[in-house]
Amino acid sequence: MNEIQSVLLGIIQGLTEFLPVSSSGHLVFGELILGIQKTNSTFFIVLLHVATLCAVMIVFRKRLFDITGSLFRFVMRRSRPEDKENLRLFLILILATAATVVIALGLYQVVKYVTGEPKIISFLFIFTGMILLSTIFFKGKTEYKNLTVWHGLITGIAQGFGVFPGISRSGITISAALASGMKREQAGEYSFLLAIPAILGALVFEIKDAGQLAADIPLHVLALGFLAAFVIGILSLSVLLKIIKRGRLFIFSIYLIPLGIITFFLS
Repeated sequence: MNEIQSVLLGIIQGLTEFLPVSSSGHLVFGELILGIQKTNSTFFIVLLHVATLCAVMIVFRKRLFDITGSLFRFVMRRSRPEDKENLRLFLILILATAATVVIALGLYQVVKYVTGEPKIISFLFIFTGMILLSTIFFKGKTEYKNLTVWHGLITGIAQGFGVFPGISRSGITISAALASGMKREQAGEYSFLLAIPAILGALVFEIKDAGQLAADIPLHVLALGFLAAFVIGILSLSVLLKIIKRGRLFIFSIYLIPLGIITFFLS
C-alpha cells in the first residue's frame, strides 16, 4: 500500500462511515479498484475505524461528558434532576448495543460470505437507498427523556443488520430511530452515540490478525490514512447532522440506488 492509496481509503472511510452510504461496501469496491489485497489491508482498516471513532468522540464530546458526569454522580449518590435524561439515554444505548451484538453475532458467517460477493453488496446499496427514501414519511417527536425499551430494541436490531457491507450502519440506525418516533435532531446524535460501542466491537473482530500485518505498512502511510479519515470524518459528520435536522436524509438514495445498479453490472 502506498501513500496515495492510503489517503484515498482514508477519505472513503471518513466520508462513508458517517454519510449513510455504507463504509464497508465502499471499502470493498475501493480495494478492488485500487488493487489492494484484503489480507494486506486488515490492520489499515482497523486504524481507519479508530480514526472515525475519534471523530465521533470529538463531535459529541459535550454529550459524552454529560453522560459520564451523570453516571459518576449516580454512583456517588449525588444525582441531580437533570441527570435523569442522560441516565435514561445511557440505559437505552446499553440495551440497543446488546440487541446489536445478538444480531451481529448471529449473522457473522453470512456477512463473511457476502463480503466476497460484490453483486450482493450492489443489491444492498439499493436496499439502503430505499430505506433512506422511506424517511420522508417519518416525523417523530420523542425526546431523550421519553425514550423507552422499544426505541432501544428497534435501533439496536437495525444496527445489527448494518454489519452487512452495502447496508449503511448510520443510515439504517437513523432511519430506525426516526421510524420509532424519535425527533430528527436527536435521532442523528443517538445513532452516532450508538456507533461508539459498535465501532469498538468491530475493532475487536478485526484486530486479532492485525498485529502481524502492521509491520508490512510503513508508519507514514498509516499516519496519512488515519489523518485523512479523522479530518474528513469530522467534516462529513457535521454535514450529515445538518441534513438530518432538515429532514433530507432521503437525498442519499439518489446516489445509492444508481450506484447499486452500476456496480451490479460492472462487478
